[in-house]
Amino acid sequence: MRVKNIAIIGGGTAGWLAANHLAVELRAEQDVTITVIESPEIGIIGVGEGTVPHIRKSLQKFGISEAELLATCDTTFKVGIKFVDWMAGGSTMASNSYYHPFSSPYPAGIDVTSMYLKHADTMEFSAVSEVPGLADAMKAPKQISSGPFEGPVNYAYHFNAVKFGQLLAKNAKEKLRVQHKLATVVDACLNDQGEVAYLVSKEGEHLHYDFYVDCTGFNSLLLGKLYRVPFVDKSNQILTDSALAVQVATEHGSEIAPYTLAKAHQAGWLWDIPLTNRRGVGFVYSSAHMSESQALEGLAAHVGLPADQLSPRKIPMKIGYREKFWCKNVVALGLAHGFVEPLEATSIFVTDLAAELFARNFSPQKGGMSIAADYCNKVLAYTWERVMDFVQLHYCISDRRDSEFWRLNTVEPKMSEVLSERLAMWRFNAPKKSDFFSRFDLFDVENFLFVLYGMKYKTLERRMTESERQVFTRELQNIRQLEVQMSAGLIGHREWLDGFLAAYQGMKSSNVKPA
Repeated sequence: MRVKNIAIIGGGTAGWLAANHLAVELRAEQDVTITVIESPEIGIIGVGEGTVPHIRKSLQKFGISEAELLATCDTTFKVGIKFVDWMAGGSTMASNSYYHPFSSPYPAGIDVTSMYLKHADTMEFSAVSEVPGLADAMKAPKQISSGPFEGPVNYAYHFNAVKFGQLLAKNAKEKLRVQHKLATVVDACLNDQGEVAYLVSKEGEHLHYDFYVDCTGFNSLLLGKLYRVPFVDKSNQILTDSALAVQVATEHGSEIAPYTLAKAHQAGWLWDIPLTNRRGVGFVYSSAHMSESQALEGLAAHVGLPADQLSPRKIPMKIGYREKFWCKNVVALGLAHGFVEPLEATSIFVTDLAAELFARNFSPQKGGMSIAADYCNKVLAYTWERVMDFVQLHYCISDRRDSEFWRLNTVEPKMSEVLSERLAMWRFNAPKKSDFFSRFDLFDVENFLFVLYGMKYKTLERRMTESERQVFTRELQNIRQLEVQMSAGLIGHREWLDGFLAAYQGMKSSNVKPA
């Protein structure tokens, strides 16, 4: 009645995140062995190169140093996302762009949203934060003297996803006693209780464990194919279903944007993620509204290369999630559980949260397994639904009507009841913290405010008192002063990274362990 051997099927980001989370939570259980079974034949998707600040907490928990991450994974900093062309444009949005920064929209802790609405025609909502100005100036979010995982500006990372998986693997094996086995799992067999009894490798080997974590990607070998857990299809809410991804080398010494670029086009959007030595670019589109050849032309135009010089990787995207995340003695993580286009760095974020949730609720004692499974399944279903809402928000409130794709997204779109109710409510009252009643709303009021009003959502103005007007004016002035002060105290993103890498290599050659 005790789980002693856990198998994680599949490496990559999902598998090794699961290994690290489980190993940390079960470190006191000396009789529990965790093994990652990785196929030498099956590659990983490897395009989830953007993160959100939560990843810093996980890295600290695992004992991975920020210095090692920065030095080994082509890592750059990310202070938010810059959205371009998500609106039709016009006199009120001459630049047709806005930021979703990792900062608070409450300057000095004050909710100034209602006061902003009085000035919505003449100012951008992101003016309530100092981050957009610093991002446009290509500033690093850390000072040279900043400690690990600290900085005056909240930040996450961009990194090479393959190298990040390797870093997670190294940490799990060297520090957390996780075992590693090379084998290609092709099938599994059930016992009389309907649990997975053993895995079957391509070579015919039977691999016996007590518990299994399915990280087999879109294949979803155990949760999808073996248990046939129904897939909740969300393609009627999120219309994009394909992506073409390429890597573009950058010139040595060229400046590095400290943000992800998300640029909309007539049938979707594209991401542009800067690393230290290259950019990862992905052209996301709806195949019902754009051909692959048209998508390739759009990708080529963005990167400035002829289409015949590109060999992009095509990624089919099935939007949705499995009804259950935990079934019997199987948990699925990453693409094996669910997927939504990576508009807000959702892939690694949800995988990290799900792995942590599972690890914290898992007990080697089998008696409480069904209770933990029921709870986690409810949490993850709620999480996925709200993530889908937040991604769809970027489309459905746009004023673009220049293609069939945008008309379908904006004219009577198919929304969840929750999103529909919230948008109706926010026509009369600006979003407030109490509108988000669960800690599993991964994107909460602060995220919604930046997107809603970055895209000029129309909320009914309310009257302001003179004292409120004075507070609003004062806080905006304080933000601008802070922006000037921070800009003077922060160096360029490229300069910071180059200086760090030079210092890191110097310490390594001197056998000094970097912090």
